[in-house]
Amino acid sequence: MKLTTTARKKIPKKEYGLPGKKTKGNPAGHGAYPMPDKNHARLAKAYASRFASPSERATIDAKANKVLGKGKKK
Repeated sequence: MKLTTTARKKIPKKEYGLPGKKTKGNPAGHGAYPMPDKNHARLAKAYASRFASPSERATIDAKANKVLGKGKKK
């Protein structure tokens, strides 16, 4: 699923790896690293490993793992 600007603005803040963070492409501060689905969660982890600080990466990885269903007890 490709995220258009309009679709990205409709994503609830709780579905972002870093909710409220302002970025160059997102000056309104909706958030960074959107994770509306599993594919975007995987992408968020990949981008975070390249561009996020260690503390941001930990936050993003934890959120992505929840979306991906990793770490859940069966």
